[in-house]
Amino acid sequence: MKKKLLISFLAYNILFSCSDLKTKSQSLIVKKVSIKNSLNFESVSKILEEKVEPKKVDWLEWKKFPYKPKVSFRIAHSDSLIFLKYYVKEEHILARQSEPNTAVHRDSCVEFFIDPMQDGNYYNFEFNCIGTTHLAYGPRRGERTFIPAKMIKNQIMTWSTLGEESFEEKSDIFEWEMVIVIPTSIFIFDEGMSFAKLVSNANFYKCGDDTTKRHYLSWNPVKTPNPDFHRPEHFGILNFQ
Repeated sequence: MKKKLLISFLAYNILFSCSDLKTKSQSLIVKKVSIKNSLNFESVSKILEEKVEPKKVDWLEWKKFPYKPKVSFRIAHSDSLIFLKYYVKEEHILARQSEPNTAVHRDSCVEFFIDPMQDGNYYNFEFNCIGTTHLAYGPRRGERTFIPAKMIKNQIMTWSTLGEESFEEKSDIFEWEMVIVIPTSIFIFDEGMSFAKLVSNANFYKCGDDTTKRHYLSWNPVKTPNPDFHRPEHFGILNFQ
C-alpha cells in the first residue's frame, strides 16, 4: 500500500512539475548590437539576422480562436534603441488604420508590451502590418495614457514589406516582415532610461480582430478565460545585455 501511495505521489509531482514548466514565464537575453550605417529596413534586418536567433509567437490559449498564423521575431538593442523585427505568414491581411493611436489591433497586427522598470506600469506598442502605431502607458487596460501622436510619428521608425498605404482585407497566403526601431526617448514616463543591463517584463503578440480568421497568439503564455493581452502578470522576462 505504501509503495502504491509513493508511486501515486511521485506521478502527481511529475505531472504538476510538467504543467508548471509549460506555463512558466519565458526569459530572453536581448543582445547589444551596433549599427554603423543609416537605420533602415536593410541595415536593421542585416544585424538582427546575423546576431540574433528568432523566437516564436505561437502560444494559442483560446480554443475559440484556433487560427494560428506563423509568427516570429528578433530583438536587440544599442543602449538607447530597441531593434525589433517581426516575420508573419498568414491567410488574410488588413490595414484600415493609418493614423497613430487608432484601433490597429483590429487590423493584421503585431504587438510588443513592456514594463521596463518591473513596477507594474507598461507600454503597449501595437503595430498594424503597414506600421501604424498605437502606444499608451499605465498599469492595466482601463488606465492608459496615450503617448502623443506627434512623438510617435517623429521618434518611432517602422518599415513594412507591405508598404505604408492602408487597404481593405486581402485573402491569399501572405508573408510579410516589419522592422521597428524604438528609442528610449519615447518612454516618457521613465526619463533617462537606458536599455543597458536593464531587466524588464514583456510580451509579444499577434492578433487581428477584424480579419476573416480572428486570432490571438503570444510569446509568453497568457492564462486567462478570454483573450486579453493587457495582463502584465503573464509577461515574460527580457534581460538586456
